[in-house]
Amino acid sequence: MVHTGNVEEVFTYHAPTPAQVDVLQRIRADAMTLVRTALESVPSCADQQAGIRKIREGVMTLNAAVVLEGRI
Repeated sequence: MVHTGNVEEVFTYHAPTPAQVDVLQRIRADAMTLVRTALESVPSCADQQAGIRKIREGVMTLNAAVVLEGRI
């Protein structure tokens, strides 16, 4: 949860550690697989694009969870 005591930490860039880079790469690779499946198998429509956007948002949120080490 974001609160006044950790706003600076939450909105500051955190370079990933070498171990975190591996996790981030796995998350991104798995997300790309899902996006490719959506592009190949789901009719091109607003819902397809919304689903892909949510995958992207999910990757960004998971990346934050990794580099912030679950502090929020």
